[in-house]
Amino acid sequence: QVQLVESGGGSVQAGGSLRLSCAASGYTTGISCMGWFRQSPGKEREAVATIHSNTGNTYYADSVKGRFTISREYAKNVLYLQMNSLKPEDTAMYYCALVTLCSGLQTMNVRYWGQGTQVTVSS
Repeated sequence: QVQLVESGGGSVQAGGSLRLSCAASGYTTGISCMGWFRQSPGKEREAVATIHSNTGNTYYADSVKGRFTISREYAKNVLYLQMNSLKPEDTAMYYCALVTLCSGLQTMNVRYWGQGTQVTVSS
């Protein structure tokens, strides 16, 4: 059974940084990309960044370009999201996911979700 466990969330002031981690365990096949998503109260869950399995290409939402970096440590099967210059509008629950159908930042079929880690940015 596949499990995704996020960590690294917390509370920071605007301008600060956090690094989220997502440890994947279990046997996975057919994964097109891994991604980070976020959801804040009253809003839909949105894709923040993806990294594609075959190419290693990365894609970002416009709102985080230049501030966030997605990366993957293949040997440990860990996904990261480095978040710099954080803004109050980045406050949300952040989730990692394994996706079987991706195109750029678009994720058409999320197969597995993590439980989420909260990020709170104060002004």
